[in-house]
Amino acid sequence: LSCPRPIAESSNEPCVRQCPDSRALILPPPVLVTIPGPVLSSFPQESVVGSSGPAWLGPRSFSSRSSQGYGGSFG
Repeated sequence: LSCPRPIAESSNEPCVRQCPDSRALILPPPVLVTIPGPVLSSFPQESVVGSSGPAWLGPRSFSSRSSQGYGGSFG
C-alpha cells in the first residue's frame, strides 16, 4: 500500500514571520509653566489729594475750624 503524496509540504516547526518594524512618535506630555507677569505699581508723589508741605503737618484742613486749628494756618 502506498501513501498518497501530500499536496503541500509541511513540517512540525512553527511558522514564524517577521513583519517590518512599526514606528510611533511619542511626545512628552505638555507641561504648563506659569511665568509671573510684571507688577505694575504706582507711587504718587502726594498720597493725600490736595496736601502740601511736610508730611508731619498732615493734610490741609478745609473745615470751618478757626485759623489756629489743625493745619488751619496753611488753609
